[in-house]
Amino acid sequence: MNEQLIGELSRITPEEEELLHGQKLDRERYTAPGGAFHIDSRHMLEQGKLIKVRPHTRFTPFPYHTHEYIEICYCLKGQLVHRINHQVDLTLHPGDLLFLGLQAGHEIRRAGKDDLAVNFIVQPPFFDTAFSMIGRDNVLWRFVAEGLQGDIPYLLFRAGELLPVQNLLENMIWSLLHPENNRRRITQTTMGLLFLELLSHMETGELPKREENRCVLEALREVEENYAKADLTRVAQSQGVSLSYVSAQVHRATGRTFKELLRQKRMDKAAQLLCTTALSVQNIIVAVGYENTSYFHRAFRKTYGMTPRAYRLRQKGSADPS
Repeated sequence: MNEQLIGELSRITPEEEELLHGQKLDRERYTAPGGAFHIDSRHMLEQGKLIKVRPHTRFTPFPYHTHEYIEICYCLKGQLVHRINHQVDLTLHPGDLLFLGLQAGHEIRRAGKDDLAVNFIVQPPFFDTAFSMIGRDNVLWRFVAEGLQGDIPYLLFRAGELLPVQNLLENMIWSLLHPENNRRRITQTTMGLLFLELLSHMETGELPKREENRCVLEALREVEENYAKADLTRVAQSQGVSLSYVSAQVHRATGRTFKELLRQKRMDKAAQLLCTTALSVQNIIVAVGYENTSYFHRAFRKTYGMTPRAYRLRQKGSADPS
């Protein structure tokens, strides 16, 4: 990361000065006095703002708390140890990216001077632009994103070796620390690009070790990454569960069967190839994983209301500036 930015984020904050002089963490910086430690977004975000970045507070353990926003913790130097819902210890190393959902409670062990991390505080509507960029029909990311607002407490990406991810995060941190007029759209678009990068590296992602979450994630990854030869039986075998179990979990999580998800993915890919390549329809049929030409044509017409050839001609015509 840019050394100037590292230097800026490493400065001792007024809050940290107080801690170094023996004062205790002042909870009223984060929430109303009394009761459980639930961080109120009104204490963290200026009125009308949907996102903020702030350095993680060092020199003290940060006690167990909950919050009403999505928190994204990004480790820059050293390490940071989170304990999620009193059960799971996660150690973040440089480059690691931890998404904490609305249902996550967590505490953080004391960070030293050289343990540097930042927290993005994000209200869910901020992600709307990102979702429009990746497509809301992308079931893999939708499963994760909706889960973070529901029953998935966290998602951890071991992204230290992913240079594009590091660059996007650096750009976003810089933009949020040095705000200019009309930067919100740029920051939202940067978040969308970050999502796209992470989506292409879901193998670096770690969900809570709940069997159903793991099974669904692997099934959706099979659809996204191996659509031409996707096989739910292979997923079930790799996860050590029955085919009926993983099938039921996919339907419960997405509202659609594995076959329906796979067919939609193949149709989407076929449509993309029709628009962006000169491949023949027959070659596209093979590329997306079909052997039965008649079945493909019926499925395509049902999805798009026309034949593949007509779809290609219509898309070509709409792209013609004349």
